[in-house]
Amino acid sequence: MAENKFPSELIDLPSEGRLYPEGHPLKDGKIEIKYMTAREEDILTSQNLIKKGVVIDKLINSLILTEGVSGDDLLIGDKNAVMVAARVLAYGPEYVCDIKNPNTNETISHTFNLADCPFKKLPKGITENNFEVELPISKKKVTFKLLTGKEEVLINEELKASEKINSEVKPELTTRLRHTITSVDGDESQSTINNFVQNMLARDSMHLRKIMRDVTPDIDLSQEIELGGESVTVNIPMTVGFFWPDTQR
Repeated sequence: MAENKFPSELIDLPSEGRLYPEGHPLKDGKIEIKYMTAREEDILTSQNLIKKGVVIDKLINSLILTEGVSGDDLLIGDKNAVMVAARVLAYGPEYVCDIKNPNTNETISHTFNLADCPFKKLPKGITENNFEVELPISKKKVTFKLLTGKEEVLINEELKASEKINSEVKPELTTRLRHTITSVDGDESQSTINNFVQNMLARDSMHLRKIMRDVTPDIDLSQEIELGGESVTVNIPMTVGFFWPDTQR
């Protein structure tokens, strides 16, 4: 391969590589990405890619330099971290956008420092992408995994197909659970998992989703800021200005 001509950075991943199998290029918890160029800006402005909903995936694939790795291989939280790192390397950490005061609903402009976004890491002792939980109502023992970019693509494709059949109800929750759950009481068959998901009690579903959120490594895109003389926690919105800072004002 030709020598890389672009500056690059080795960045840390929220998962620390612990959920990737032995021998995986990301097992050391780091990934190399290059700085964005005008070529990547072409990707960001491609109306065809935007319409297909794959513009961020194409951007990330264009930036990854670690051999044998694509955006599809990344856990979703790691992928989010790569997206933020790419933006910081390209345009700096300052991100100006409009936000709403959660207490007054007033819209104001605020400058976030993306470099201050911490990682939400895995609980101690987790060494593989396999988690078990006993549900509080049914007492079923369920195992699940955290999804990668590839599985997110499959979920989105299924949801698009379901819209053609039934446009009134979008089965996003059950579709995601079908891909996330790996066994029910030791039964790994997809038919058992599908049937379980469709009939899972709401309290069990809520508990399972909370556990999933708690163990998912990610980058925390919420920050505590001063508004009107008091501290409030707000989520950093992903607007058009995230990758195009000059268009956000």
